[in-house]
Order: sequence, then C-alpha cells, then structure tokens
Amino acid sequence: MRTERIRTDVLIIGGGTAGCFAAYVIGQKSGRKVLIAEKANIKRSGCLAAGVNALNAYITEGRVPQDYVDYAKKDAHGIVREDLLLTMSERLNHVTKVMEDLGLVILKDENGKYVARGNRNIKINGENMKPILAKAAAEQENVTVLNHVNITDYKTENKKVTGAVGFSVNEDIFYDIDAKAVLCATGGAAGLYRPNNPGFSRHKMWYSPFNTGAGYAMGLLSGAEMTTFEMRFIALRCKDTIAPTGTIAQGVGARQVNAHGDIYETKYGLTTSQRVYGTVMENREGNGPCYLRTEGISKEQEQDLYKAYLNMAPSQTLKWMEAGKGPSEENVEIEGTEPYIVGGHTASGYWVDNNRATTIEGLYAAGDVAGGCPQKYVTGALAEGEIAAEAILEYLNGKDDDRIAAENKEGALESGGEQELSQTTIAKKAEYESHLNASRSLMNAEQLEEAMQKIMDQYAGGIGTDYRYSGMSLAKADEKIAALLPVVDTLAATDTYELMQIYELRERLIVCQAVIAHLAARKETRWHSFGENTDYPQQSEEWMKYVNSRMENGEIKILYRDLITKENTGLNTAEKGAGKR
Repeated sequence: MRTERIRTDVLIIGGGTAGCFAAYVIGQKSGRKVLIAEKANIKRSGCLAAGVNALNAYITEGRVPQDYVDYAKKDAHGIVREDLLLTMSERLNHVTKVMEDLGLVILKDENGKYVARGNRNIKINGENMKPILAKAAAEQENVTVLNHVNITDYKTENKKVTGAVGFSVNEDIFYDIDAKAVLCATGGAAGLYRPNNPGFSRHKMWYSPFNTGAGYAMGLLSGAEMTTFEMRFIALRCKDTIAPTGTIAQGVGARQVNAHGDIYETKYGLTTSQRVYGTVMENREGNGPCYLRTEGISKEQEQDLYKAYLNMAPSQTLKWMEAGKGPSEENVEIEGTEPYIVGGHTASGYWVDNNRATTIEGLYAAGDVAGGCPQKYVTGALAEGEIAAEAILEYLNGKDDDRIAAENKEGALESGGEQELSQTTIAKKAEYESHLNASRSLMNAEQLEEAMQKIMDQYAGGIGTDYRYSGMSLAKADEKIAALLPVVDTLAATDTYELMQIYELRERLIVCQAVIAHLAARKETRWHSFGENTDYPQQSEEWMKYVNSRMENGEIKILYRDLITKENTGLNTAEKGAGKR
C-alpha cells in the first residue's frame, strides 16, 4: 500500500450530520485546518442520506428547553445526562435557523410560522438536507474532504489523541493522519443482530446499515469510557419496508390496534420502548398482527402520507402503490426491528462532558456516537456538532504557534515512506496488508457477520427471543462472540473494499462484546423490549445509575456512576463497584 501522511489541526471522522456541521462551524469561526474523513461521500452519507420530512427535536411555541429535557428523561425512564440534554436543547432552534439560511425548506403557515407536528416537531421538505449540509461544509476555505477513506484506529500517546490511521476504499493507499484534535462523528451501530428481512434484503433496516459502530470500537480499543450500551434502541416500524411509524401516528393521529381492532397502546404505556413492548406482547398473546389504524382517513391525509414518505422512505409509498390499496383503505401493519446501539435515540455512546470531550484528551464525540443525551435526532446532532466544534477551537487556542508553523508548510498533504511512520503505525499498515496478501480464506466477512447476528439474536436478546435474555444466555453469547474475533484475523481481502468489510465486521464484534457486558451488568428490566432481562424482569430503583465501561487488556471493565441531574450537575468520574467481564 502506498503511504499518504496528512497533518491537520482538526480531524473529523465521519461526514454525517454532526461531522459536516462541526466542520462548517469551525470554518465559519476560525482559520484552523479541518479534514473530514468519510468512508462514503459526504453528499449522501450518514443517517440523513435519504432525507427527512420533519425535524423531531425543536422547541415549539410556548415550550422551553427544559420541557425537552423532561420529555427525554421520562422517555428514557430517568437514565439520561440532564446536563447534556439541556445544552443540546438550548441550541435546537438556533441550528434549525442556520439550516434554513443555508437553503433548507421549512413549511410555514399563513402567518409565516413553522408548521408544528406534535409538541416538539416541525415539518420540512428535507430530501436534500444532507446535500445542503455537505455543500456548506465543503465550501469552507479551510475544510478538506477526504471521501472514500475508512478510518479504523486512533493514534494516542499518554492518553492523548494524536490522529488516526485508515485506508482508501477505492485505492491501495494507507493514510497516517496527525491531528491536534479529533472529533468522532461516526454514528451508532447497526447490523449487530439478525434483522427482520433475511438474505438479499437484510440491509432493509431502520438504521443506516453502513454505521458499524466504528467510533465505539475505536474508543474502546483506545481505553475511552463508554456509557449505557444496555439501553438498546428498537424501532417500531411499518412491516417489511421498516419505514417510520411516527409519520403516520403523529401525521394522522393513528392509534396502535391489534387484529381485533382493540387499541392497546395505552394498556402498556406510551414511551418509545413501551410502544414496542405492547406490540410484542399482543403478538405473543395471540392478538396479532398489530397495526396503526388508518382505515377511514381522508384522501387528503392519504396524499400527505404518500408525499411525506417520498421525502424519507419511498419504499412505503411504493408498497401502497403496488398493492393498489392506500392507508385510507387498509391499516398499516407494524413490527419491532432488531436492536441497535445509537446515541441519537437512547443514551448509548461515549461518556462525555458538556463540551462533548471524551475521557481521552483531544478526542471529542458528537451525534449518534455521543452518549447520555437521547432523543437528539437530526437537530440534536447539529447542536452537538456545534458544541464540539466550539470546544475544539477553545482547546486549540493555546497551540497558535504550532498552527502558524503548520500553515507555513506548503500543502496539507504529504507522501512519506516507512521511515516516517511510528512502530504502531507500521504495525497497523502491516495488518491491513496481511489481509490483502492472504490466500483465499475458508470464510468471508459476510458469512462471519451472519454467524455473529445469529449468536446475538439467540443469546443476547434479539427478535427471535422477543428481546429476552438471561445471565446464562449472555455468557454463552460472550463465549461465542469471543471465538469469532480470532477468525477475523485470518480473512483474506481481494481489494480495499473487501478490506473495509473485514474491519466493519471487527468493529461490530467489539461492540457486541461491550453490549453483552452492559446487558449483564444492569440487573433489572428498565426499558421493556429495549431489553427483557428474564432473571430480573422488573424495574428497580437500585439501578437509577449509569452503567459505564472501559476496555482494559482486551476485557470490558464495568463502572457504575451516579446520576447527573439538575441537583447534581458535576461530572461524575468516581468509579464504583467496578468489575471485569
């Protein structure tokens, strides 16, 4: 592999919502050199790729940021970082205005006010939201975009980040990147569990299938502290298409009903996890299939649904068209997805402070990869990108002499040979090349991925067990996942695209280990269906605390931390009841 060395002030790993907005903010507020490394192309990468039809985190008229904090806290049954939620909520409307000024179309009524959808949402025409954001980032004079580059590992020295390494997905190029600060914005983790749809359609899922938990894995391998991986996210979605149900539930006021037409949503509760739980339970009791009751809605409402889904999940509109029956004639069948680890909807991710700084100096996290702050959605990811960007600039303020020296060099990109690389970087390059030079392996990444998903589904609370698990089943999952990791080292890649698939598999397996450890550590069932612990089927006040973790010598070490609330606002760093798994 040819070696390319890059020196920059700020490295942003992941060109999704948070990453692009952070680059835009730094470009607007400073002359610091920024490099975005994205394994796809920032124009359509990340969870925002297909667009959205509403901004689900917005402080509507008559509401205040604290209202949003209270909503998210209730929905997560108390396990949140109230400090992070508040700092995010205070910026939601500001970042929305920035996006509107950049060209995002936000629907307005006859009085010129945003059209609300529920208590916290506003309607938009958002199919092109990601291209607008990507263009704004790329047009900053001090921002360089490196598309189709897969970053796999941080570089660290004395618990301080110094850059990262990775490779081109399209060419035989090894990248060694030096940076004074790094922002991780790689998103959450999909594909850990066996999905609803098998075989060729297995990537027809709720969350972006290209988000593999890369940031989580890199953080774990570098000793960063993580939080709340046991709060998995399971989405309630339209059957087969896995299209969002909120568009129907909020757009036309559709209620959840079973096969007998009985409304069951109020029976189990109305939090996100309880809506899934009710659907699972009704099916288990023989009252399924379950639906959103749309029969009888007006033709105008039906047309609105067709248009709304074309903005974000066109497969649902196409399904109605192909069936010859729209939602006004037939209820929409619903189901739960497989579990995901995603800090945009739950509190899973890096343990960060109010600046979104992780426990590794110089490393920041924003968006789905940052923990403690659920229900952030698109605007919350924008807000965290801005918070992290401003914090990074403050962090770099003391490095002006270094910046001036760097700017005096001609060009930001330098080619170099092996003699310029550190020993750990040389070893990583050799690791990449060992896969590329290996003879054909007995298994490939796709086959190992299916084995991983089967293990997680059967033993760690997937769809096949109605999201239930026990201490014994988790121990079995841990044993089997650990057995797969050495096999990854033997896989052969014919090109760098296949090499990327190998590292995506590695990332998922490492995240699986952390998820299993977290599920085992929380000895209660706090979020029905997000996790059904059959050993501890009830919620317990004893577990009103965070379950955190670090990887030490290849093992997941569990840490317990007290809740951070309005009354207790200091960042908790005292370890309690630590144990290893």
